[in-house]
Amino acid sequence: MKKTRIAAIVALLLVLGACGNSDAEPTTVEVTAVDYGFEGLPETVAAGSTFTLVNDSSVELHELVAIRLPDDEKRSADDLVKLPPEELAGFFPLVETVIIAPPEAEGFAVEGVGTLTEPGRYLIICAIPTGANPDEYMAAAAAAEGGPPQVAGGPPHLAMGMYGEITVR
Repeated sequence: MKKTRIAAIVALLLVLGACGNSDAEPTTVEVTAVDYGFEGLPETVAAGSTFTLVNDSSVELHELVAIRLPDDEKRSADDLVKLPPEELAGFFPLVETVIIAPPEAEGFAVEGVGTLTEPGRYLIICAIPTGANPDEYMAAAAAAEGGPPQVAGGPPHLAMGMYGEITVR
């Protein structure tokens, strides 16, 4: 009886191991932007996973900016978002994708296609200024030709807690 139970447990473990980890396959991850945070942002995803963004705010424009951190970067997301703006901007050339979502709308990619292909750690932020007019921001973004839009508003949403970190495997 005991050998049968052990054999059954071993067989179950082998079957589960053959099935693999549910994170092993790329998936589509829907993230919801709220004032001021991300809901549905997983800790880990498979390489090749695609992110979408839905904005639940009725007032604020939001974005999901995914920055692939260097492998030797050990500081936490909490520490990175406290860096001076010019030091944090040093990571911006590493942006993998940007998805922007107007109030109460689905987002659309303005850089990349929302897919994270490179394994590693990613800092996820929303850098939209608090209180920025969504229409003015979109017009300024179009005129900025890839640079940061210059619009009136308060501190970026990441200063209000709208950031996170994920690992792509």
